[in-house]
Amino acid sequence: MSVEPEAEPRRDVETRPASPRDEDPRRVRSRARLLDAATALLATGGADAVTIDAVTASAGVARATLYRHFANGTELVAAAFARLLPPAPPVPEEGDLRSRLVELLAAQARIIEEAPIPLTAMCWMGLGPGLGELAKEPGRSERPELQSLREILVDRYRSSFDRVLATSEARRELGDFDYDLALVQLLGPIVFNRLATLAPIDRRACEHIVDDFIAARRARRTDR
Repeated sequence: MSVEPEAEPRRDVETRPASPRDEDPRRVRSRARLLDAATALLATGGADAVTIDAVTASAGVARATLYRHFANGTELVAAAFARLLPPAPPVPEEGDLRSRLVELLAAQARIIEEAPIPLTAMCWMGLGPGLGELAKEPGRSERPELQSLREILVDRYRSSFDRVLATSEARRELGDFDYDLALVQLLGPIVFNRLATLAPIDRRACEHIVDDFIAARRARRTDR
């Protein structure tokens, strides 16, 4: 990722977010314009296109105004990435464990298939560690732009699987299992398939993934 070089993040920027009640409408509008511009540049040209000059020119907003919202270009790019993330898939409320997992996985496969490959790759492989370190600095823990994209992905998409895997029915059928590993086993084939630009994974493939996952969990319980 190349963002316009900046020696140090601005230290004179107020980092405490204003409450929705006292937020200046002009501030809200300028932030929205900046994010609209950054998101459009990211979607069409990738992270390299999201420079301070390009964003301010496209948004018609002064650099000084940009720095009131974002301490540096990295925060701006992270906020644009987060804005492009699709919503979490709906969670089926009816059916047994297998059918609910199949429905959820099929919905997640459609979301991943529709995401641009560069965005998918960057969200899973980039921007995580550096932002996490910045977020630890005093006075900056409440800035959502500093949250790792990996954390955002986990918060958004894991919640859907929580409602299926973190249930008493799942524990009865699958026994004790490594939750993070379970998510990798279920979602890993879909993410790899998308990054490798293979043919989209359909519902039947999702059934095979879920069946293999459940069979492996049951086999481990039998072996113990």
